[in-house]
Amino acid sequence: MVDANMPALFIGHGSPMNAIEDNEFSLAWQEAARQIPQPKAILCISAHWETLGTQVTAMEAPRTIHDFYGFPRPLFEKQYPAPGSPELAARIVELVGESKVMPDHSWGLDHGTWSVLCRMYPQADVPVVQLSLDRTLDPAGHYALSQRLRQLRQEGVLVMGSGNIVHNLRMMVWEDAAFDWAFEYDAKVKQWILEEDHDAIIHYEKYGKPAMLSVNSAEHYLPLLYVLGLKEKDEPVSFFAEKIWGGSLSMRCVSIG
Repeated sequence: MVDANMPALFIGHGSPMNAIEDNEFSLAWQEAARQIPQPKAILCISAHWETLGTQVTAMEAPRTIHDFYGFPRPLFEKQYPAPGSPELAARIVELVGESKVMPDHSWGLDHGTWSVLCRMYPQADVPVVQLSLDRTLDPAGHYALSQRLRQLRQEGVLVMGSGNIVHNLRMMVWEDAAFDWAFEYDAKVKQWILEEDHDAIIHYEKYGKPAMLSVNSAEHYLPLLYVLGLKEKDEPVSFFAEKIWGGSLSMRCVSIG
């Protein structure tokens, strides 16, 4: 039954500072966690772990990775000591196929994961694993891989993609603003999601310049495909934190289920 599934979330994570600042985005993430059942475990697909071949963290105690620079000391001192889940990692290998995903024992939780989860689950008491982005796959390949993970939603696992639908740091301005092309493409993706036109989202390049400026190097866009690949036909979808910030950064979040 669809209504027995754990929801799946895509979080527009934006700046790492959202981990330690109370703002409209971090508060929206907190509220999102209150609106869904308590997960047994969390699988996060973060924009910030790219590999050759798909990998999944399989350690008992993943480290907190501070994969950024130029931010205040309190952010570097922030720790998120959530347990890992070798059992969930093994389940993912089982579902996807041993030849397609390999266990990892060296990565941990990067800021695409912990900067969001420290607001959603501040007690760090839910086991967390990360799945990497295999840069040898095209967008359709990422979407197809995600579909193999649908069973996890029935097993109480919260699958969360963490990135940004629009992400172009080279054009970003540090102010509350939105470029026309960023606003246009963010709205178009929302329309496609509501219409269940996942093919248009996968083949974003067909939309032209607004898409190419928005998706840019794609690592922040691909986690959305993992969440959409889990969606059952006609399953409800909703949005929160719907805003372009910094001119070229979409903070839009998507909830499936």
